[in-house]
Amino acid sequence: MADLKPIIARVADGATLTREQTSEAFSILMSGEATPSQIGGLLMAMRVRGETEAEFAGAIDTMRSKMLAVDAPHDAIDIVGTGGDAKGSLNVSTASAFVVAGCGVKVAKHGNRALSSRSGAADTLMALGVNLELSPGQISDCIEEAGVGFMFAPAHHPAMRHVGPTRVELGTRTIFNLLGPMCNPASVKRQLLGVFSPKWLLTCAKVLAELGSQKVWVVHGGGYDEITITGATHVAALENGSVRTFDISPADCGLPVQDEAGIAGGDAGYNAGKLLDLLGGKKSAYRDMVLMNAAASLIVADRAENLAEGAELAAAAIDNGAAHAVLDRLVAVSNQGIQ
Repeated sequence: MADLKPIIARVADGATLTREQTSEAFSILMSGEATPSQIGGLLMAMRVRGETEAEFAGAIDTMRSKMLAVDAPHDAIDIVGTGGDAKGSLNVSTASAFVVAGCGVKVAKHGNRALSSRSGAADTLMALGVNLELSPGQISDCIEEAGVGFMFAPAHHPAMRHVGPTRVELGTRTIFNLLGPMCNPASVKRQLLGVFSPKWLLTCAKVLAELGSQKVWVVHGGGYDEITITGATHVAALENGSVRTFDISPADCGLPVQDEAGIAGGDAGYNAGKLLDLLGGKKSAYRDMVLMNAAASLIVADRAENLAEGAELAAAAIDNGAAHAVLDRLVAVSNQGIQ
């Protein structure tokens, strides 16, 4: 059995690990060779000291090497949040995926069940009739035929089972809360990535640059791991290998600032109903927040020059029925062959 003890001692003393050292350590963690005490000790020592960009990159190297991959077009994008913002909002990134796909962009969406809300992407999609128990080939078919495919994180990261129980027992954030959204099984190079705290904006953008991403917006707005309708959103944007930071607001999309009560979520059935209302053309704060996130996604996909243009394209995809048609196709394709 490989020995984690020297690595734990090094981190506990305040030293940082190289990308290679971190990759080796996480290989031990994710292969079942570490005890629960060692897993918890390393994760908490890293958290207390503060994880570095090199450590994120090394951990992601290992996690990507162990994931169940999905084939997707080279220009496919992901729209994903870390979760954990404790806002309990409606499913913004999930709805945005249908809208963006309705604009003709292939979406390889990575997601999970609820972390801090009552209904995560997976919960809501199942309530809408989407089958999530799919092989990588079937998910590729969904992306190709419906325009969007959903990759349920636990099914694509089976090695996480070795650290899952310890993470639950710790009951607090570790590096793994941020790793998942940066380990898309379709290896997308373009992402709209929402993070639960603004402190991680630059770190995530720089790590993704190091790992070869082409164009990414890492965002946090008003406590949400999304672009928010409630005020300013902070952005760290990666393009052509460089990262710049700026703020955006609803006004950039021609939309008013709105209260967060309009985007409060409920259980899976409630959230699914609101998503269907949105795709049916109902005007709401939820629609506006989705328009903002879809607009940014269209910039990331090189389909819009700015947020105003992106919001206009997104609104058209909702109002002409294209976004709803994506959901209908996804339900049909994902359930093919099921009796």
